[in-house]
Amino acid sequence: MAGLRPDSAPHPAGIFRTAPFPGETASSLLSRLAHRYGLEEKALRSCWQWRNSPPRHEHGGARADAEMLLNAAGRRLLSQLCGVEQDVLARALPAWGHQDAKLPDAPDAAPAAAWRIGGALAGPVAFGCRLCTARRTGTAVRVVRYAPRWQRVCARHQRWLLDADTDQVPEHLDLRGVPEVAAAQRRWAGVARWAVRAGTEPERVFALAHAVVARWWEQALNWEGETIWPRRLHQVAGGNAGTDLERWRIVGRDAAIFPEVMAVADALLDPAMAELAWRDSGAGRPRPLSPDGAFFRRLGERVDRDWLGPLAATDHGGPLTSWMGSVIRIRRGAGGPPGYDNDPWWLRKEHQSATMAGQLRVLGKEKKAPGSGRMWRAAVPAEQRTLITRAIESAEEQLLQLRGVQTGPTADVAQQLLRNLRHSAALIDNAWKRTALAALNAGMPLDEVAQWAGMSADALMNLLTASQEDSG
Repeated sequence: MAGLRPDSAPHPAGIFRTAPFPGETASSLLSRLAHRYGLEEKALRSCWQWRNSPPRHEHGGARADAEMLLNAAGRRLLSQLCGVEQDVLARALPAWGHQDAKLPDAPDAAPAAAWRIGGALAGPVAFGCRLCTARRTGTAVRVVRYAPRWQRVCARHQRWLLDADTDQVPEHLDLRGVPEVAAAQRRWAGVARWAVRAGTEPERVFALAHAVVARWWEQALNWEGETIWPRRLHQVAGGNAGTDLERWRIVGRDAAIFPEVMAVADALLDPAMAELAWRDSGAGRPRPLSPDGAFFRRLGERVDRDWLGPLAATDHGGPLTSWMGSVIRIRRGAGGPPGYDNDPWWLRKEHQSATMAGQLRVLGKEKKAPGSGRMWRAAVPAEQRTLITRAIESAEEQLLQLRGVQTGPTADVAQQLLRNLRHSAALIDNAWKRTALAALNAGMPLDEVAQWAGMSADALMNLLTASQEDSG
C-alpha cells in the first residue's frame, strides 16, 4: 500500500473497513489495522509524526496499555485508513477527544501523535476477549480496551479479562469452574441503580467494597474457616496454583473476590445495615463496637461466611470501620462540615487496594531484601518516584543553604537557621511519608514498610492516616 507512506499526500481511504470495539484504545485499533493490511505495526505508525517513544515496562517490554493522542490531521488519517467516520471513532475510543498541546494543530499540519499510558489517561485498561474478537472480525488478534473491574467478565466465553498494564501475564482467566463470578457481574446493574438512588456514584461504592474485600483477601491466609477463596483461586489458575501460589494470589485476586465485592457493595447500600451499625454503636448512648455485634454478624452472613463477623470487627482502622464511623457520626449529627469525615464513601489513599501491576513489581526478579533501593523502585510507580525525588531534592537544597555564610546579629542568624531547619525537616518528613504511602499503595506489606520506617506497623498506619486527614 504505497499510499500509507508518510510522504504521500493526500492519504487515500483504507481498502478494508476496520471498526473499533467499544472502549478500545486507539493504539489497539492501530495494531489491528496494521494486521488487517498485513503490515508491521511500526510501518503503519510511520504515517504519523511522533513526538515521543512508545512507553515500555521497566524490563524493556512494550506496554500493552500504551495509548496514542492524535492531532486533527492524525484523527482524520486514522478515520480514512479505518474506513470509519470520525464521529463513530469518537463514540468508541475514550482517548479520541483528549488533546496534547504540543502536537501541531494548524489547518495544514501533518498527521502527528504522542504516546501516553492509557491507565493515566482514561481509566483502567484491560485485555479484550480474543474469542469475541475472532467472532466479530474473523481473526483472534489482541484487543486492548478501557474497562472498569465490574465489567471484566466475558459472559459468552466465561473469561475474566485481566489488567493490561502489567508485564508478562495471561490476558484472561478461565471462569468455567466458578460460575458465581459471572453471576456477580449480572448483579452490578442493580447495585449501580441502588447507588444512584442513594445519591452516590456507583464507582465510589465499588471502590470501597473492593478495598474492604481485598483487605480480607490479604488476611484470609490466616483464616482457618476460609474454604471458598482457595477453591476459586485454584479453579481460575487452571485447576491448581501449584508452587506459584504467591503469584496466582496476585493475578487471580480480583476474579476470586468479585462475588464478595458485589455482596459487600450491596450490603453497604442497604439502610438496614446502616441501622445495625447505628444500634451496635449504642445509638444515643455511645459505646465501643462489639466483635459479636449484629452488623458484623449480618455482614458475614451476606458473604456466606457465618464465622467472619468477629474477624472483620477486629480489623480496626480499615475501610469498613471508616465507613461505619462516618455513618454513625452522621446519625449523631456530629459529622461537621461537608468533607471526608462525614462521607461514608470517601476512600483514604492508604485503604486503596494494591493493583496487580504494583504487587507483581514487588514480586519481580529485582526484588531484594526490605529496605533496598531497588526494592522501592520495583514497588513504586514512576510517577510517584518523581514526586518523591522532587521532595527529597527540595529538602537537600534547604539543608545546603544552611552551610552558607550567615551574617548579622547572633539572635537574627540563629532565628533564621531555626526557620530553615524547621522547613527542611518538614520537607524530609513529607518525602518519607510519600515514600511509605506509595509503597503501601503499590502492594508492599505493611510490616516491611514499617521496618524501613523504624516504627511499629500500628504506629506507621496511625501516622499516615493522620497525615492524610490533615491534607484532606
